[in-house]
Amino acid sequence: MEGAHRPIAPAQAAHSTVDVPWNVRVSGGLNGHAEAGGGAMQWQRFAEQMAVLARDLLEKKSVQETLDAISVAAVDLVEGCDAAGILAVRKGRAITLSSCGEMVEASDRIQGELGEGPCYDLARRESGERTYRITDMTQPQPGCPAYADAARELGIGSMTGILLYTDKEDFGALNLYARRPGTFTQDIETAGWMLASHAAVALASARTIDQLEHAMETRHAIGEAMGILMERHRMSEDDAFNVLRRLSQHHNIKLREVAHKLRSEHDRP
Repeated sequence: MEGAHRPIAPAQAAHSTVDVPWNVRVSGGLNGHAEAGGGAMQWQRFAEQMAVLARDLLEKKSVQETLDAISVAAVDLVEGCDAAGILAVRKGRAITLSSCGEMVEASDRIQGELGEGPCYDLARRESGERTYRITDMTQPQPGCPAYADAARELGIGSMTGILLYTDKEDFGALNLYARRPGTFTQDIETAGWMLASHAAVALASARTIDQLEHAMETRHAIGEAMGILMERHRMSEDDAFNVLRRLSQHHNIKLREVAHKLRSEHDRP
């Protein structure tokens, strides 16, 4: 149902990718690649763009770089998309993870303050829905009346959003904004699903790499701190680790922070 939150079909919920009908015909297209007057959407061309994007995302050096690239790609690739961003909700607070376009952060902030809005509700995952589409924001929106009034003042005419997720974790909601009402059709939403699927896989990869690098850095820091204690106090490896652990518990700080502090003090002239 347009203009309201709609649950994802079971087939889409079971997989991280979306099956696209290659012979679909639409009145609008992606990135200007549809024939004027309602020709066939160039899905093959869009799929090629997605393949390039997938490789580009996997080359990003951090989770934040990946998040930023996803928002930029949404604006670049989806026809009519004037702004895009990724929103997460943590402990009831709306957090803008990335944005491309002026209206994104204002929209996220307003939804967080009001405790309502399509992006906010999708990111919270309380309804079990994984997508939404509001075709015409100039029309009444019973599900988020206060936000709809604010959105119109921001110049938002149409919105669609897709949850970024894999089987193991959620990353927030990718939200697309257009100034013109009626911009986001069903086929544009399908294209958004394709983009979100690639994005979620890239985010999972980036987060795993970040976690591994962080774990290696932590292990290295703890090892150096243990070495300092062993040399300074002539103690065994086990005793040095126990000292670090007791300091961590006593000061209620993480073990790696104890290790970093000890290394910093040791490096002082």
